[in-house]
Amino acid sequence: MESKGEIERLASGINSLLKKVGRPVKLMEVCGTHTVAIFRQGLRGLFPGISFLSGPGCPVCVTAKRDIDCSIMIAKQPDVTLMTFGDMMRVPGALGTLNGARAEGADVKVVYSPLDAVSAAEKERGKNRKIVFFATGFETTIPLVAAALELARGSGLDNFFIYSVHKLVPPALRALLSVRKVDLDGFILPGHVSAIIGASPYGFLAEDFHIPAVVTGFEAEEIMEGVLMLLEQITSRSARVEVAYKKVVKDAGNQKALFLMDKYFEPVDAEWRGIGTIPASGLKLKEEWKAMDAESFFDFKLAPHVSSGTSSDSGCSCGDILRGLKLPVDCRLFGSGCTPDHPLGACMVSTEGSCAAYYKYGAFIKRNGQ
Repeated sequence: MESKGEIERLASGINSLLKKVGRPVKLMEVCGTHTVAIFRQGLRGLFPGISFLSGPGCPVCVTAKRDIDCSIMIAKQPDVTLMTFGDMMRVPGALGTLNGARAEGADVKVVYSPLDAVSAAEKERGKNRKIVFFATGFETTIPLVAAALELARGSGLDNFFIYSVHKLVPPALRALLSVRKVDLDGFILPGHVSAIIGASPYGFLAEDFHIPAVVTGFEAEEIMEGVLMLLEQITSRSARVEVAYKKVVKDAGNQKALFLMDKYFEPVDAEWRGIGTIPASGLKLKEEWKAMDAESFFDFKLAPHVSSGTSSDSGCSCGDILRGLKLPVDCRLFGSGCTPDHPLGACMVSTEGSCAAYYKYGAFIKRNGQ
């Protein structure tokens, strides 16, 4: 529970430093959970001198159309049950959605954990049915998928597979900053991801790009503390990676989780929806675990014209929004052709997608500012 006195102290400090900066400040919150938290806690209205821009930190939003289409093709294989997180069910690909595939007869089930998929495979042991977990998400969920692989392997299951479209946050931020038209003063770095990887992997932000960065939690006081630390760097014209979430995040991260990730996965170039291919930003199973790789096991091919990870969704601006080049309200489809009930683009599908957050909390935001 936030202290009123502490909130007032932080607000006073932030406003004082904003006056010292003397211009609008652009901060990118990388994580979709931060986008929602900043809205819900009224921080945009409290600090009109700060433009909070959403970044590529919503795993649902950046899942490429090709990966959705591959998951649909896998789900339509004989004797296959595809399991996935609920947010993935409505993400559109060129072939439709997993919801649509289920309506057409594919066996697609929503689970809360990849361990649920291992349990399902255990129940089907010795039968023809194969269980495939659609492994999406950032570093937050990857260790749990690795733990599921470890459990399945230890149990001798030969009917458990994953289709990995995991994404890594640091390479995406490097790619983002390599595009010169991106104009940012600092990063609010994700708390959950950083609890796994630590603060050290973000060092390049300060060293190579001279961009201040702070890892924060999700309560108002934690976010404001992070913003204050960023403004202190900005006013002193310095750039460091700092942690305002020390109770959860260590510089070296969670070593057990990192060990398990490294045991099963290796980096691969990956498509990010609306952004394109980012080198070494995805994870695939290492060769020694290929027997559990759904894409290697199942015999199917997408037609060359079917899917593209960079293609737009019926003219939506999700790619530009994820790169901080546009606000959701700058998209011509926002709130009219594209709503949470009828999403045309991935940014409107997830509750943590920037467009869905703007629709729920901030449709009042004008095109020219916060």
